[in-house]
Amino acid sequence: MHESWKSFLDSEFNKPYFKELSKFLHDEYEHKTIYPKKSLVFSAFTTDLNEVKVVILGQDPYHTPGAAEGLAFSVPSTQPIPPSLINIYKEIDADIGHHNNTSGSLRNWQKQGVLLLNTVLTVEAHKAGSHRGKGWETFTTEVIKYLNETRPHLVFILWGRDARNKKTLIDSSKHLILESPHPSPLSAYAGFFGNHHFSKTNEFLEKNGLKPIEW
Repeated sequence: MHESWKSFLDSEFNKPYFKELSKFLHDEYEHKTIYPKKSLVFSAFTTDLNEVKVVILGQDPYHTPGAAEGLAFSVPSTQPIPPSLINIYKEIDADIGHHNNTSGSLRNWQKQGVLLLNTVLTVEAHKAGSHRGKGWETFTTEVIKYLNETRPHLVFILWGRDARNKKTLIDSSKHLILESPHPSPLSAYAGFFGNHHFSKTNEFLEKNGLKPIEW
C-alpha cells in the first residue's frame, strides 16, 4: 500500500468492525478458496492518494480463478477480458472514439490517478456477493468519506446498485458524481451504454486544470 494512505488505513484497521472482518477473512482464507489472494486485496491502495483524480466504484471482485487482482474491473494481462470490461471498452469506443488498452489490465488507468475500488474487496470462489455484509461496506464507506473530505475536484464513477448506494457520502458541489447501471451484460443495456462517463470525466478534469485520463 502507498504510504499516503497509512494514517487512514491504520485508523480503520484498529476499529472494532475491521477486527471482526479480519477474523472472518482469516477463517475464510484458511478453509475456502477466496479471491483475490491475500497479497492483492488492497491493491487499489497502491495508488498515491495525493494523485487520485477519479474513483471508479464497482461491486465485488471477479470470482473465477486468476481474474481478481484487487483493482475493480481489472484482470491480469494474461487473462481473457471479462464481459463487464468488454462492455466498458465498448462504451469508451462509442464515447471518445477508441480505448488504449490491449488487455484486461487497467493498471495504466491506476498510474494516471484512477482509484479502482470495489465496495466489497473479497469473494469466495464461484460465489458472487458471498462476502457482502461482513464489514467491507463499512470500510469502503469510510474510504469514500475520506476521499470526499480530503481531495479536491474528484470524479466519482458509480456503476451498479452497490456503488450507487454511496452517492449520499459525496459532496456534489465539490466533486462530479457519475452513476449508471453496472456494465455487466445483465444490465449494460439498461443505461450503462450511452452514459458518456469517460468524456464527462475528462471534461470535468480539464475544467479544473487537471490532465485528462487516457482511457
